[in-house]
Amino acid sequence: MDIKAIKTEDDYIQALKRLEVKFHAPIDSEEGKEAEVLSILIEKYEEKNYPFDVSDLI
Repeated sequence: MDIKAIKTEDDYIQALKRLEVKFHAPIDSEEGKEAEVLSILIEKYEEKNYPFDVSDLI
């Protein structure tokens, strides 16, 4: 498992691609743990760079 912080848009895209490959891995496996960490890093990057406001939906 070689995971690093997501700091750029390119890092973000690469993390999404990697998560797509690992997404259905069993939770207790190394791939499942990698998918969990990737999803957390992706979520934090999105919160910081793509803020979502409920009023945008109206």
